Amino acid sequence: PLSLSLCSSPSPMRAPLLAAAGAAMGGTGGPLARTIRAKLTAALQPSHLEVRDDSPRHGGPPGAETHFGVLVVSGLFAGLSPLQRHRLVHEALRAELAGPLHALQVTARTPEQWQSDPRNPPAPPCLGGSKKEKRRG
Repeated sequence: PLSLSLCSSPSPMRAPLLAAAGAAMGGTGGPLARTIRAKLTAALQPSHLEVRDDSPRHGGPPGAETHFGVLVVSGLFAGLSPLQRHRLVHEALRAELAGPLHALQVTARTPEQWQSDPRNPPAPPCLGGSKKEKRRG
């Protein structure tokens, strides 16, 4: 899956790549992707933000926006534990997590962490099924 990156100030070399990625995805994603991006930008003032729609990998109907991954790089995360950072992301997306958003993978880093390792972990594999189904094992 292609992930679209929005940087507050993309380098001159990255700007064309970001524009190409956006065009390849047909703009900035669907309505939920745009809402996620807007709410995280407003709440966390990220220096780097990637919103990845993993929904097609999870067998929903075409156009469903239910599974996302986000990479948020924010100075607001300085001094916070990973759990506290995730809570900030979840708080910003509380309404979406209560409704249409079924699954959210969060990577939350400080600018210093991002600078030392600018990689986004891959999406976890889809295990299929439902929480209500019994798994064989």
